[in-house]
Amino acid sequence: MKPASICVFCGSRSGADAAYAETARGFGARIASEGWRLVYGAGDVGLMGEVARAAQEAGAKTLGVIPVHLMDLEKGKRDLTTFVVTEDMHERKKVMFMNSDAIVVLPGGAGSLDEFFEVLTWAQIGLHKKPIFLLDTNGYWQPLIALIDHVITQGFASASLKELFRSVPDVDSLTAALKEGLAG
Repeated sequence: MKPASICVFCGSRSGADAAYAETARGFGARIASEGWRLVYGAGDVGLMGEVARAAQEAGAKTLGVIPVHLMDLEKGKRDLTTFVVTEDMHERKKVMFMNSDAIVVLPGGAGSLDEFFEVLTWAQIGLHKKPIFLLDTNGYWQPLIALIDHVITQGFASASLKELFRSVPDVDSLTAALKEGLAG
């Protein structure tokens, strides 16, 4: 059986709270210790760089996918196990998704939100059943969860939308949830 591949969507910036980078490093190392492969956006900046360097240093296999127009901005990390350059963002997301068994979203900005909502929408309309997790470092994703609750209470989605993802507070909880999600 091939090792699980974990798609990580996260910021190309480090954010205002040092805990975000610390958690990204911790999760990168955990990916390696569990024998999983990291699938991510191939950047060497922000949380992307933190999770990738930690995973590599701990011995994980890595697949990075970056669109050609972000090679300079996100400092494409060419020393990965597999490095893929795509034509655009849509292809990037598709390659990352197709090469993963589960999705984890660390803190990030508009790009991370786009990635989360795309895989969430695909799950909502029945295109996949891959587990989706928000790593809620220091409550980062609480406003997003409140927005999703608002969308549901205002009648724009059913309550089942919240069953398509899970929020977890830390790397240990995430690891346990991933093991459960990958087994089922």
